[in-house]
Amino acid sequence: MRTALITGAARGQGLSHARRLTDLGWAVILADVLDEVGAASAQELRNAGHRADYLHLDVSDPDSWAEVAEFVRDTCGTLDGLVNNAGIINVAPLTDETLQTWNRILSVNLTGTFLGLQTLEPLLRDGSGVVNVSSVFGPVGAAGYAAYCSSKSGIIGLTKVAALELAPRRIRVNAICPGGVSTEMNANEPEGGVANDTPFGRRAVVEEISGTVAFLLGDDSSFITGTEITIDGGLTAK
Repeated sequence: MRTALITGAARGQGLSHARRLTDLGWAVILADVLDEVGAASAQELRNAGHRADYLHLDVSDPDSWAEVAEFVRDTCGTLDGLVNNAGIINVAPLTDETLQTWNRILSVNLTGTFLGLQTLEPLLRDGSGVVNVSSVFGPVGAAGYAAYCSSKSGIIGLTKVAALELAPRRIRVNAICPGGVSTEMNANEPEGGVANDTPFGRRAVVEEISGTVAFLLGDDSSFITGTEITIDGGLTAK
């Protein structure tokens, strides 16, 4: 049985990715800081007959990652997939963005992805897959999202570097760039968010993102690495 670790998996996109993978026969490790919600989500998956564990993980903390790595070594030895999904967002004009908020967003979104790759790379099987969750605001900018755009752009660059460095082990490293997705994280964004500018006229639901994650971790993407796939309802086609 293949095993994947997913960060930010207590709810939202991360939990949806876990559900999709378990439906395909994977075992999953859900990692998050929302311990009560995450534990309940893992139990939900187990109640459905799947293999699922929950771990506390602050992705910005190297010591927290070290504890996760120790759990993986002790329980399953290796991983077949890693989804660096954890992320936070803030909406503010560039001139109003505080350094504290800037540093916090980069520490979770970008440094968290870096630490995940660095810490778990030795535990990834040869031929396994990594999916880093960027955003449609990674390849393009958006007013009011200085820290968020910067962090998500950084994830795309980091993805390409990791893909090149891990290619000798046939470990595929790719990024996805979702457009607007209906989750708890963006509940406080301006009314409509990017939906008003999206040709499909709506946000995505989380399940519409999870299929691409499963594809990138599976055998059908065996020759895809170092790229980013945009899932945005046509937003960036204009």
